[in-house]
Amino acid sequence: MLRSCRIVHILSRHLSQFSKSKGGQVSPILKSRVFCLSCEMTEDSIKALKRPADDSHVETEHEDKKLKTDQDEKKYPKKKVAMLIAYSGKGYYGMQRNAKNSQFRTIEDELVTALVRAGCIPKGHGDEMKKMSFQRCARTDKGVSAAGQVVSLKLWMIENILDKINAHLPSHIRILGLKESHGRFNSKNNCDARTYSYMLPTVSFSPKDYNQEDTSFRVSSETLQKVNHLFGLYKGTHNFHNFTSQKGPRDPSAKRYITHMSCGETFVKKETEFAVITVRGQSFMMHQIRKMIGLVIAVVKGYVDEGVIERSWGEEKVDIPKAPGLGLVLERVHFDRYNKRFGGDGIHETLEWTEEEDAIAAFKDKHIYPSIVETELLEKSMVNWMATLYIHDFDATATGNQERKDDDEDGNVSD
Repeated sequence: MLRSCRIVHILSRHLSQFSKSKGGQVSPILKSRVFCLSCEMTEDSIKALKRPADDSHVETEHEDKKLKTDQDEKKYPKKKVAMLIAYSGKGYYGMQRNAKNSQFRTIEDELVTALVRAGCIPKGHGDEMKKMSFQRCARTDKGVSAAGQVVSLKLWMIENILDKINAHLPSHIRILGLKESHGRFNSKNNCDARTYSYMLPTVSFSPKDYNQEDTSFRVSSETLQKVNHLFGLYKGTHNFHNFTSQKGPRDPSAKRYITHMSCGETFVKKETEFAVITVRGQSFMMHQIRKMIGLVIAVVKGYVDEGVIERSWGEEKVDIPKAPGLGLVLERVHFDRYNKRFGGDGIHETLEWTEEEDAIAAFKDKHIYPSIVETELLEKSMVNWMATLYIHDFDATATGNQERKDDDEDGNVSD
């Protein structure tokens, strides 16, 4: 108010000087305008003094924030999507985020951070992922990679969405595809099958008395035939309670359906021969795939006869070795029933990623396979594991001495 009075005083003084210069004659209109201005400024100043300053600031800030949010939501509609993700799992404690234990970095920690920074989700949704209806197809374990992981979630469909998300991700984690899905799509529940691969040095199939560090080893065609014969035994529905921990032989959830398992052609990387095992099943339990491979290796190397595989499906407890997690990769997930129901309705896309196949292959060649090869040659995880096979008696294990509780998610844990 003092400031307003000062302004009025200055105006009046100038008016007086102007009056003297004109011989004391001033336009009545000019006098009227100065008087009105002084009245308005005085009234406005009084109102400003009476109005609480803090309330004004809070209301303005709230209105601006609400307006900005409304504009964002109108500009960028929120949609339910299926997101295709590829990542190298080295150095991460699996896929699933654990907000209560942030010291163990996961793939989802990186993903959520990128989504917030890109402006795809509100910041609060990063702390409570259920707010964006987040779900993953498979909860890969520590160190396990993926070339075709799929998650479902609600996003603001911003412009250039893939580029903006990837800009906030490390190069070994990429969003390769994004498709709008049905509003009730759930990547976990709508997934019919999962395909995994496992890359290993072929010296894994050498006799047990062979030098396991000999990089010149080359597996014979006869040995590969035997390997594929043993993997073929897994096809069909079997009781895999011995291939995970804390599962009883009469637990219905221990029965799993395997549609394919085989070892492909060999290849040489850095003077060492490798091979890739492929397995497809309806669902897998924790450590199941690694134990399926571990048991076949033990049979081929001569630690136990092949009858142990069929015996492992019985009620007695069998001590099965678990192969290292390094070579395991989630290759792709399948949505056959979803595609049949919604893929041809003219509204939704089929959840097939044929257009992304080249990008998937390029990512594996650049980030996944080199990491597996280099880590294996440096750390010798398979060689060191094979040195422990002799301690397994492949008979009943001590009751209550399991590795850890199997937190099975109805088939969505896979290694």
